[in-house]
Amino acid sequence: MFLQIFDAFKSRLHDSNSKVNQVALETMHKMIPLLKDSLSPVINMLIPAIVDNNLNSKNPGIYTAATNVIQALCEHLDTSLLLQPFCTKAQFLNGKAKQDLTEKLA
Repeated sequence: MFLQIFDAFKSRLHDSNSKVNQVALETMHKMIPLLKDSLSPVINMLIPAIVDNNLNSKNPGIYTAATNVIQALCEHLDTSLLLQPFCTKAQFLNGKAKQDLTEKLA
């Protein structure tokens, strides 16, 4: 059930409608402190959905919401859960997104 919910939610993080995308990121930011490490089964699915396009977005609201989600993940989850997905994404990113994720890794 948990995986099905986040599988459906993930598509909202990629939505072509910027308002839907931004609200999904803001909602994710609110959910992270509540769910904490119980997000571990879906973290490998969520990180790419959060990072792809959103960290390089020219829309300041989406960019800010995405960086807030990344920060919340770092604050509320065991960082060992984030290491591999962050490293994997950082290898293939460019621009501001690569810089932001590399700083979080450091």
